[in-house]
Amino acid sequence: MSREERGSPAAITQELPGGPHWRALLEARWQARVREVTELSLAYHFAAVAAPGDTGDGTDQPEVQGMLRRTVAARWKLADVEEALGRLAAGNFGSCEQCGSQIPAGLLASMPETRYCLRCDTEPARV
Repeated sequence: MSREERGSPAAITQELPGGPHWRALLEARWQARVREVTELSLAYHFAAVAAPGDTGDGTDQPEVQGMLRRTVAARWKLADVEEALGRLAAGNFGSCEQCGSQIPAGLLASMPETRYCLRCDTEPARV
């Protein structure tokens, strides 16, 4: 199998969760998320300083508030990838956190930070 074929989604879905392809996929996502958080954080801080207002933090400006929301959302996405790397290291990557069943490899290939199988992800939350 060529290097390109090994890194393809089809090849990844055939590999068991916890293998090197999953680690490489998660690490690539982690790097992309770190870049995104860094860029959004810098943009937010520059916008907040440049925004007119009495507080100097720009929080009374809608554009700055929107940028802050995007930065926080990006940080949550980064945390999800970091948690998935933790599950991979612990040996329970690819298992549903609610019922313990195996998460379909196709779902993991498209969204490796997922923590629930399709059934548990669509069930209403139990209180």
